[in-house]
Amino acid sequence: MTTISRAPFGTFEGRAVDLYTLKSDDGAEVAITTYGGIITSWTAPDRAGKQEDIVLGFSDLAGYTNPGYLKAGPYFGALIGRYGNRIGKARFSLEGVEYKLAANDGPNNLHGGLRGFDKRVWDGADEAAGDHAALTLEYVSAAGEEGFPGKLSTTVVYTLQPGGVLKLDYSATTDKTTIVNMTQHTYFNLGGEGSGDILDTEIEINAGRFTPVDSNLITTGELREVAGTPFDFRQATAIGARVDRADQQLECGGGYDHNWVIDRGSDEGLVLAARAHDPVTGRVLEVFTTEPGVQLYSGNHLDGSIVGKGGKPYGRRSGFCLETQHYPDSPNKPGFPSVTLDRGDTYKTTTVFKFSVR
Repeated sequence: MTTISRAPFGTFEGRAVDLYTLKSDDGAEVAITTYGGIITSWTAPDRAGKQEDIVLGFSDLAGYTNPGYLKAGPYFGALIGRYGNRIGKARFSLEGVEYKLAANDGPNNLHGGLRGFDKRVWDGADEAAGDHAALTLEYVSAAGEEGFPGKLSTTVVYTLQPGGVLKLDYSATTDKTTIVNMTQHTYFNLGGEGSGDILDTEIEINAGRFTPVDSNLITTGELREVAGTPFDFRQATAIGARVDRADQQLECGGGYDHNWVIDRGSDEGLVLAARAHDPVTGRVLEVFTTEPGVQLYSGNHLDGSIVGKGGKPYGRRSGFCLETQHYPDSPNKPGFPSVTLDRGDTYKTTTVFKFSVR
């Protein structure tokens, strides 16, 4: 049986913010706040059955709204939109009209702009029925918000299921042709939040190609083979094994901050995108998605200046992200899968995170 409970989590701009906690009989517990749809904590057992929080974040709302944290921009645990990842030169054209966005990442637009979905208060509704508990979050992004065309009505449903499974269902509709590419930006440390770096974490990515970037981390449009490169994770490999190798792409990202092209063949449903394994605790995280890509970010820009809920500073590479997505800068890359959403159509995508032990 699973349960869901709600508690106050403070206020933001005069609006009450809630924290929902989803629990299952097998010990899994996920806490999500209506501010930014942020996963603030997530417990999972190790091979000895010890439950630990395995995501980076804060214990109160002030941590997520602190100006210093917002300037650092790590997006701990947040829902990302309207457009996850980067849009080159902070602009794109749609139906013959050029739209200019905020340049909040050098010359680029990153994760929806200055105030994306991660900095909005969503409306929450909870449901618990038998073997699952669900939190439905809704947010309406006004036409022109952050420079994007059309009013976008978005819904994200977090569902906790037995066996350490968290399912995310995203949907959106618009009243005018627009673009959308939502994702979830949780930083995982399978050894436990604040326990050190993630360099020994073994990663598998179900991808034979990735999308290389230029010096501004904008995709070049190429789909490059991973064979013979530090980006070949078709077999389980520790993040730290090659992350600092002399390689032009790694130098661009300061480590891994790239999109992989998921090998899905003709399957349009859920397929395995990536698997992570911590050899010390035995925790395994599998990520399944309907999306065409997944971004591995190895926490390269964490520098110890942020102190998390465990009272420990988050040093470089103390967490990793696996962000399911359409490819970065897709609006400016006609050869990439489309991110255009037309009036009358519905954007739908699903991602599943599954924990186990080895």
